[in-house]
Amino acid sequence: MANREALRELQSRLAARLQSSQDEARTAQWLAVESGGIGFLLGLADAGEIFPLSALKPVPHTQSWFVGVANLRGGLHGVVDLAAFLGLRAPTLPESVREHARLVALNPALGAQCALLVERLAGLRLPEQLQRQDAADEATRPAFAGPVWRDADGRMWQELDLQALARHEQFLGISA
Repeated sequence: MANREALRELQSRLAARLQSSQDEARTAQWLAVESGGIGFLLGLADAGEIFPLSALKPVPHTQSWFVGVANLRGGLHGVVDLAAFLGLRAPTLPESVREHARLVALNPALGAQCALLVERLAGLRLPEQLQRQDAADEATRPAFAGPVWRDADGRMWQELDLQALARHEQFLGISA
């Protein structure tokens, strides 16, 4: 009888911890990254795993921002240098940045076997930590550029819609 009570108590504690972790995951909405000196917010639902910068195999006759392919957990992923793709810097990743650089794979549900090369991870961001900013250039931005947000320190963060990015014509057109 004591074993049953202990088992019920253990199950209750586990259920409470599981619910708590699911609630935390739901509140964190974005993965904050930096690339080309700009802060970007990537939706957690569309971002996949994060990997250290690994050996990349170059692919000839591709755009300069398409840095190659990487083997991530046994699957080949095309790797796009986010800052170079957006025209924020030259396609060559500076050596000083390589140590902190990461590959952020896109969620497989998006249908793009791809990862973004970012220069630095900046943690998770919650909606209540940011304030949406009005943008005058909203009509001229590409479809994958979401709202701009400001944090408590005054830092601006550009939200990127990874789902729209994965379907964007220029992003898909890797051949030179």
